[in-house]
Amino acid sequence: MKQSFYCLALFLSTSLAFCQDRHVLSGYISDIETNETLIGVNVIFSELKLGTTTNEYGFYSITLPEGLQSLTLSYLGYAPFTETVSITKDFRLDLQLQPEAAQLEEVIVNENIEQLNLKSPQMSVNSLAVATIKKMPAVLGEVDIIKSITLLPGVTNGGEGASGFNVRGGAADQNLILLDEAIVFNSSHLFGFFSVFNPDAIKDIKLYKGGIPANYGGRVSSVLNIYQKDGNSNKFIAQGGLGLISSRLLLEGPLKKDQGSFLIGGRSSYVHLFLPLIESVEDNKAYFYDLNTKLNYKINDKNNIFLSGYFGRDVFDIANLFNNAYGNSVANFRWNHLFSNRLFSNLSLIYSDYDYNLDFSFADFEWNSSIVNLNIKYDFKHYLNEKIKLEYGLHAINYKFDPGLIRPTKETSQIQTNKLTDKYALESALYGGLNYQLNSKMSLQVGGRLSNFLRFGQKLNSYVNNTPLVYNSALKIYQGAVPINEIDYKRSTVLKDFTYFEPRLALAYQNKADQSFKLSYNRMVQYLHLISNTNSPTPIDIWAPSGSFIDPQLLDQFAVGYFKTLASNQYDVELELFYKSIQNRLDYIDGAELIANNAIEQVLLAGEAQAKGMELLVKKNEGKLTGWIAYTLSRSEQRTPGRTPLETGINNGNWYFTPYDKTHDISLTANYELTKKWNFSANFLFQTGQPITYPEAQYQFQNFSIPNYEARNSSRLPNYHRLDFAAIYAPDQKGRPYTGKWVFSVFNVYNRQNAANIRFQQNIETGQNEAIRLSIFGIIPSVTYNFKF
Repeated sequence: MKQSFYCLALFLSTSLAFCQDRHVLSGYISDIETNETLIGVNVIFSELKLGTTTNEYGFYSITLPEGLQSLTLSYLGYAPFTETVSITKDFRLDLQLQPEAAQLEEVIVNENIEQLNLKSPQMSVNSLAVATIKKMPAVLGEVDIIKSITLLPGVTNGGEGASGFNVRGGAADQNLILLDEAIVFNSSHLFGFFSVFNPDAIKDIKLYKGGIPANYGGRVSSVLNIYQKDGNSNKFIAQGGLGLISSRLLLEGPLKKDQGSFLIGGRSSYVHLFLPLIESVEDNKAYFYDLNTKLNYKINDKNNIFLSGYFGRDVFDIANLFNNAYGNSVANFRWNHLFSNRLFSNLSLIYSDYDYNLDFSFADFEWNSSIVNLNIKYDFKHYLNEKIKLEYGLHAINYKFDPGLIRPTKETSQIQTNKLTDKYALESALYGGLNYQLNSKMSLQVGGRLSNFLRFGQKLNSYVNNTPLVYNSALKIYQGAVPINEIDYKRSTVLKDFTYFEPRLALAYQNKADQSFKLSYNRMVQYLHLISNTNSPTPIDIWAPSGSFIDPQLLDQFAVGYFKTLASNQYDVELELFYKSIQNRLDYIDGAELIANNAIEQVLLAGEAQAKGMELLVKKNEGKLTGWIAYTLSRSEQRTPGRTPLETGINNGNWYFTPYDKTHDISLTANYELTKKWNFSANFLFQTGQPITYPEAQYQFQNFSIPNYEARNSSRLPNYHRLDFAAIYAPDQKGRPYTGKWVFSVFNVYNRQNAANIRFQQNIETGQNEAIRLSIFGIIPSVTYNFKF
């Protein structure tokens, strides 16, 4: 204890001595036209070889020696800014950047700015500008953030028309998706055709695939962090788009000029309005709508408050026989406070609700289910000096899982009301992280997260030997055990208590001015599990919290990378190798019934998963032609062995490909600015076909052909590939109070019939099973008119 005290005293005294004759420069950086704070602005003092970036709220802080210092600011899509600053004392300097319309939407930086990125230990992170996404070809003309990130290395989707996305061979439920720090459980509209994020309302998009900082936790694959715009506090702005199947409108303006603002945006599809004109589908409906809102107000120089919300809904109605409605609701209050010019804090109070409803009119019953969580976060960023920055805080999330209420819709129905057991849990964490510039060539990011998960009282089955799943050695099958009894625990009872320490480490070594090597390690814990028998999430999937019979998933991930700039920063090259292993990955037994199962533990087995691969990204940053080529070579496998030598496990205990394994994944994204009026873009994708299980034989039983299936996921769908094209025309509108752009796009230019699924059915004439290929999208042209005034 005495030695630790001496070490701490030495560290503090060294830091104080190092800071003598040095002063703190801090402030906010924003857009000069809208007062929108800017995330990730590079703040550079090139002569001192020092720099930093603004945080999620546009704040920066850096310690500098006395004297006249040359300051440079650089940010995507904005004119470079240079100013000489006299450093004689601690002071605040708020700065604003001017948007540069002529600047291309990819990163254009000078040598010093790029060196800062090379020095940063953060790796396995990708960012996309919203303006870049809006130029990409889109299905049915609706810009889609989720589909855009699948063009990045290491990111794939679940197939044509599938929801969610997969990162480095992980499942869709292993991605933590945040909108203004609130958890989003379902990221898709219309079962994956569109994302829930309105691009007009989005300010910043960042995807962490590895080396994830300690302030994030709860998922083991990735973090997709999305921030909404704050709103224009200078003047009123309206913008939107009119498309063939959907339209959007966003309004923003000042509550009080330069001090507060509001933002409200909505989207809706309207194809269902035309379906009554088509006789074969006149009784069907399929549509979505969503609403984004935000208020922000600057109380004084040290306090800012934000209130944001999101509400989205999807509705399906098949001939009044089957109705499905589901959606996310989010409300978020945040308070930014500056304790000093070195210490920034943010307190967040968040409410999130994901609910889904199924109404089976033909069977006279309905099913309602939901997940509600209340979240509190208190985060601190402590800028000790120009070499050391600390990040620390605490998070707590209270969950209520309502697996469903099944009830009759008619008095004459034979269905009995059945309330599945509600589940309650509390997930909390303390975290801390240190960013340290060791010397001119090496920088370190180290941290840790102490997470805890409490599962509270409910009605719970008890089993012999606490084993809900038994193995019938004679039949070589698994069967659900018969419960001894059902115990109704008080809500305050803690049924299970999990605590884990999650270390994080990243290191960068810049051996030359234009290249660096990086490595990272992170352990993460996931306490929630998505139980599904599909390759991508659907509204009827089951979220199950860890508890008495289900342990949390544990991830260990290692990554190394090589990063280089070429031709005076015109090109970037990123090469990464990764390996990750996951313990306690759940899989369901053969013949499992998942829907409305009140004892889901009776059909689950825990196994392990692993993924490894290589990611290559080559970007062209400057010129009329910009874009990137991304290639991923990877393998994702899973194994669920028996619990004893007598048990066969799943797939006889052998490794098998996960449903989201894609050996080869290639994407090419190009954008060409022909003139100020015309802009062209194209995407090309190629992916190895998804693993699938086919029947390998069949036998006859009472005039029926019964298939016998091969080893799990031992075959694949045909390879997936597609070419998309878009042209944007911006007519000369000088002197007009508004601007407009026409977006013409063609999705799947050469009409590739990619297989979303292959199923087998019996041919009535021959009596044999035959393969039926399902393709969702052919060639789809579209046109959208975007406006702003």
